[in-house]
Amino acid sequence: MNAPAFTLFDTPIGTCSLVWKDDTIVGLRLPEASSATTRARITRRWPDAEEQAPPPAMKAVIDRVLGLLAGGKVDLSDVPLDFGEAPEFHQRAYAIARTIPPGQTMTYGEIAKRLGAPQESREVGQAMGRNPIAILMPCHRVLGADGKMGGFSANGGVATKRRILEIEGAAALGAGPLFAGLDRRHG
Repeated sequence: MNAPAFTLFDTPIGTCSLVWKDDTIVGLRLPEASSATTRARITRRWPDAEEQAPPPAMKAVIDRVLGLLAGGKVDLSDVPLDFGEAPEFHQRAYAIARTIPPGQTMTYGEIAKRLGAPQESREVGQAMGRNPIAILMPCHRVLGADGKMGGFSANGGVATKRRILEIEGAAALGAGPLFAGLDRRHG
């Protein structure tokens, strides 16, 4: 396997970065304070990563992400992802979260129930907080009980999470502030 490569790309929410090895995505970072900060974070996590123009397969992924962030109902669940050495529980939680369509949400508790571990909603929250592949593994679509925003570890915190959900049309589903009463059903 080759060393990872990365590129920065502009989106409606700021400059994001995509990190890949061969034909598999290993990271998608949401906007940092600056491009330099983004590059520094990437090289801390992937010290041998090289910045380069994306090959056609990665350009196609970027175009799909841009379509989603332009308000399209783009399904990204087929994009190959590699979560590296993430714990098995986290990877199972990620697999469930990837089934949530754009504009819809699920709670940490609902994912825990689907995992057969209804008492593990906090562990699901920890998995979402450690997600290295934002948007493609849509941790932003996972909310706390009763549709509460919960935390969000990306730069900008909950405001970034809220912005992505608004772009996806989730705010239109809500009945009150911060998605109170949000219809979380899907599929």
